[in-house]
Amino acid sequence: MDKKAVEEKRKDKLPYQYNKGIFKDFNPEEMVQNTGCEYLKEKQELVVTLMGKNYIVKYPSGEVLNEDYSEIKKYPMKTLILRYLMNAKGVPPTNKDITYREVSGGNVYYNNFYGRCMLRLSKTFGEKLNKLSEIFERLGAKKVKIGDVGYKFEFINNIYVTFALWGGDDEFPASSQILFDENVQYYFTAEDLAVVGDVSIGILTKMAF
Repeated sequence: MDKKAVEEKRKDKLPYQYNKGIFKDFNPEEMVQNTGCEYLKEKQELVVTLMGKNYIVKYPSGEVLNEDYSEIKKYPMKTLILRYLMNAKGVPPTNKDITYREVSGGNVYYNNFYGRCMLRLSKTFGEKLNKLSEIFERLGAKKVKIGDVGYKFEFINNIYVTFALWGGDDEFPASSQILFDENVQYYFTAEDLAVVGDVSIGILTKMAF
């Protein structure tokens, strides 16, 4: 692993360690009430479903594992799951979509979100619209009338995200839009939502290639 990769991994690890450290201060029953996730009291484990896959969160340690208890190597996803559990306010979906800029702080972090999520989505699937449709169908996502390909999917319990993609041609490159149900503001910050987009695209890419 090169020096840059080591530094990035260390940078990603610090937020996970911090959130693990404060996780014990939150009541598991309240977290369940605010998210709809399952709490296995005898095992002291919360079960969180993210894009159709279950993850185990140990209480009170805050360790996040795959469903088979194997290690998750990428820290951002683990941090995001902990932040979701701790910050959730129990607000149900509104069926009203908003853009990233409409989220508090979204204007400040928009350039980062655009490059990390929207541009990445366009570059990864701009010439593979059929493949993207196929993956979303497998995930049970709802087709919406936005873009050449548009789907709304449940990223994590109660949190719905819409990916819309316009294919490129000789004149214009592919472009995309990412929308969130308005209730997302009661679960994630603007910074968190960049990770939501990043993790979502990562899962879709892994399923595609």
